[in-house]
Amino acid sequence: MKTVNYSLFTVFLILLFTVDASAQDSRKVSSPDGKLVFVVETVEGKWHYDVLYDDKPMLEHSPLGLKTNEGDFTSSLSFVAAFMDVITTQYKQEKIKTASVKYEANTLDYTIKNEEGKQMVLRVQVSDHDIAFRYELPKWGDTRATVVEKEYTGFRFPAESSAFLSSMMRPMTGFARTAPSYESGYVTDADLKSTTAEYGYVFPGLFKIGENGWVLLSETGVGSNYNGAHLSSFTDGIYTMEYPQMEQNNGFGSTGAQIGLPGHTPWRTLTVGKSLKPIVETTIPFDVVEPLYEPSTAYQYGKGTWSWIVWQDNSMNYEDQVKYIDLAAAMDFEYILIDAWWDERIGYEKMEELIQYANSKEVNVFLWYNSNGSANDAFQTPLNKMNTSVARKEEMKWLKEVGVKGLKVDFFGGDKQETMRLYEDILVDANDHGLMVIFHGTTLPRGWERMYPNFVGSEAVLASEMLIFSQDVREKEAYYASLHPFIRNSVGSMEFGGVLLNKFLNKGNERGQERLTTDVFQLATGVLFQNPVQMFGLTPNNLTDVPEFELEFIRELPTTWDETVFIDGYPGKYSVLARRNGKRWYVAGVNAENAPKTLRIALPMLQGQQVSLYNDGDKRQPTHQTVEVGENGELTVTVQPGGGFVITN
Repeated sequence: MKTVNYSLFTVFLILLFTVDASAQDSRKVSSPDGKLVFVVETVEGKWHYDVLYDDKPMLEHSPLGLKTNEGDFTSSLSFVAAFMDVITTQYKQEKIKTASVKYEANTLDYTIKNEEGKQMVLRVQVSDHDIAFRYELPKWGDTRATVVEKEYTGFRFPAESSAFLSSMMRPMTGFARTAPSYESGYVTDADLKSTTAEYGYVFPGLFKIGENGWVLLSETGVGSNYNGAHLSSFTDGIYTMEYPQMEQNNGFGSTGAQIGLPGHTPWRTLTVGKSLKPIVETTIPFDVVEPLYEPSTAYQYGKGTWSWIVWQDNSMNYEDQVKYIDLAAAMDFEYILIDAWWDERIGYEKMEELIQYANSKEVNVFLWYNSNGSANDAFQTPLNKMNTSVARKEEMKWLKEVGVKGLKVDFFGGDKQETMRLYEDILVDANDHGLMVIFHGTTLPRGWERMYPNFVGSEAVLASEMLIFSQDVREKEAYYASLHPFIRNSVGSMEFGGVLLNKFLNKGNERGQERLTTDVFQLATGVLFQNPVQMFGLTPNNLTDVPEFELEFIRELPTTWDETVFIDGYPGKYSVLARRNGKRWYVAGVNAENAPKTLRIALPMLQGQQVSLYNDGDKRQPTHQTVEVGENGELTVTVQPGGGFVITN
């Protein structure tokens, strides 16, 4: 028998070439703490990924891929290379839930090529509870532009998962054919097989992964460079990314994205945790984007009044607006929002006088505009002022000259790239004129607080106006409020327009649309709902018909926060969170269930302190008292059904 002596190098080569080829194409990247793992591999010409947390599956064998008009990246693929690195960034952003952020992530660039030899990179960033990934497209020879026609990214959850989702509205329906505008209700704890809405579901979507934990799905970094996307209905065991329906924007514009090369898609984000704490506290929508321009001025945030929410269209006259300016001054608010029809019913000349009057009371003005010129049937004026560059710049020149500080622009309806360009054009032109912007009748903001310095909030929710118009929404007000900190408001500012203290949501305040939640519930939503500029639904009569301690609470309430901490809750049942402004903490909770709920809550930040407790008595009447948090940092609070509480030091 002949003896063969192999060198160590030869043994290495033998092992290298006898390993299963598919294993060569698999790569994983873990979070800095090692608990969150993203695995990507190419097998039989297709690529997919898995996500694990604490060694437990959170997403399984989920597909990846894009189809462009210059190449298909869904099949006949082969692995090219992988590169790993580390990223650490720090930034300050006072418009989001946490003002100072340190972001640390491990990264993976995973490159594949299609059968034509064209390459594409999957860029993955994994921090301790967040995953962000996007597709990066290089130049392909002389090709410098492409259209992304469809995305095949999917999300396959373990079978025991349940969903918390809001359905995408049917295009060109609803008021004046302005849908979709992200104003649908929610299903909660739904079996995945039951989530079969015809037009899919909007971002963000929340999923409970049995006993393993939670996953929040969303996207960020969408500007004029791309279209917005949403989730499909649950089909063949999976959700997929879907681009806008062709019917949106009255059928005008592509459903995909036109991009220059090199280029990239927006980030797809997953927030993962054993508990809901990472879901509530995540900053991933802002961690992976950058400011697109510098602010032209130091924008000031704060609270405002607006007559339209309760007094409606008939209040759009000079005399009623004076009453609301006086209300803002009496409440030490920074702003008044003057809503639709002001141009016709007050007029530009009288508006200049009204603005001067407001300024004399140290109140600044936001004015409402209709975004529409051709996309839908919304008819409220001012109309045709925001949809073209020439008209928009001329109007904004006047706004700056007369001292207006911000705009509320309404009625967009759609996620096509055409519409995303309009959002960005309005923001950029407004910044040139020192104007802040709120969007209503709108899509989800996707990283916009950091991308656009003058962006100060979007509706994109069943907001306060539906409390006026719908008995069903009034009955579900507490239910929806218990959802928003975990879903909609977790990924972006939410301009709800709430804190309504009238017993009946109309000007007479005697009969009609009865408010079913308590006063203290309303105060709590002022903390629960985060937006840097809050337009509250107070009315002039509230200065005399609600307890003074409620008014004083609202006067002192901040709209920007240095820190946000999850305390307790379950979406659809109750929610409790804490926010800090400077050294002052506000802890707020609401109860969506039908019976009083007694909570023993952990408040280590208030350990041993005397604090103010705003709560509901047995007859749901507002109470205000001083209590002491135990030396163990705990406090017991009973929350009435449809009620709330606030604790502040």
